[in-house]
Formats: sequence, structure tokens, C-alpha cells
Amino acid sequence: MSFLFGKRQTPEEMLRNNQRALNKAMRDLDRERTQLENQEKKVIADIKKMAKMGQMDAVKVMAKDLVRTRNAIKKFMLMKANIQAVSLKITTLKSNHAMGQAMKQVTKAMATMNKKMNLPEIQKIMMEFEKQSEMMDMKEEMMDDAIDNALGDDDDEIEGDRIVNQVLDELGIELSNELTGINPSNQTPASGNKSKTPVPAGPVSDADADLEARLEALRRQ
Repeated sequence: MSFLFGKRQTPEEMLRNNQRALNKAMRDLDRERTQLENQEKKVIADIKKMAKMGQMDAVKVMAKDLVRTRNAIKKFMLMKANIQAVSLKITTLKSNHAMGQAMKQVTKAMATMNKKMNLPEIQKIMMEFEKQSEMMDMKEEMMDDAIDNALGDDDDEIEGDRIVNQVLDELGIELSNELTGINPSNQTPASGNKSKTPVPAGPVSDADADLEARLEALRRQ
């Protein structure tokens, strides 16, 4: 009826309708096969009953009916298998069609984005970004210097240097006393003379010389 009104079905609708028709046909075949299987069981029971009663002519007729019923069941099963194969092909077609539509949409989107993408403009934006980043780094460095100058105390720094120099001077005095100190003189009795003879200080050791050199280096800094 849709063709009478000039309305044409889309491929998706055609595939959907065909799939629906195939599913209905398979359900009908299953229904018919179930009825034939029930009829087969009934014929077998009647054959046994007639055989017990000695009605061999009826048994032969029922046996032929049983054969036809079983052949019909096989045909229904074969038809259902063929319909299932067609349904699978339709499902594959639907999947391929859906994938094609998706790829079509993606291709359109990619084409639109490529048209809107302006490489010179992007390059200009990147250059401007790099410029602004450098300016930000410079401003941040200037702010750090300003903060250090605002929070720094020159008097504290001078006082700290004075204390360090004082400690080094005191350390130098103590070290000089240790290096140039005179050991207690040993009085050596001379023959016939009790006068005190000063004993010269021993040579400066290597460790003391190294310590004095380090102190001199600190003073020069």
C-alpha cells in the first residue's frame, strides 16, 4: 500500500520488514513441526493398538501415514534451516549497511573539520602562545625579585656577616695561640749553673699548617 501513495521504503525499512517476515515464517514452521511430531506419536500409538487387535490392514495404512508424517517433519526442519541462512544474510547486510552509514557520517565530519582547519591560523596561534609564555616567565621572574627585595633585610645580612667575621676572628686567635704557643720550658740543670735556659718550640705539624691555610682562605673570601 505504501507504493500506491508514492512512499518508498528505505533500505533499512526493507531489511527490517524482510527480517520480520523471515522470523514469522520460522515460527510458523516450528508450530507446524510440533503438530506433526504430536501426530507422529499418536500414529505410533494407534499402530501398536491395531497390531494388538490383529488389524494388519489398518496397521499398513497407518505405517504409510507415519512415513509421510516423518518426511514432512524433515522437510519443515530443512526449510527452517534455509530460512535461518537467509535471515543470517539479511543480518549481515544490515550490519554492513550500518557500518557504511557510520563511515559515511565520519567521512563527512572529517571533511568538514579539514575544511575548517586553517594551518596558517593555527601556526599564528602557536607563535602567539609561545610569545605570551615567555612574557609570563619574565614577569614571574621580575615579581620574584621584587618580593625578595621587599622582604629582604639588609641590616640582618650585615649583622650576619659581622657575626661570621667575629667567629672567624675568634677562631683565628685561638688557632694562633695553639700554633704559636710556647710549651712550658724544661729546666735543665747545667754544671755549676742553675740559670733557666728557654727551650725553643718544636716544628709546626702538617695538620696545623693545613688548618692555618684553611683559615687564611676563609678570611680572604
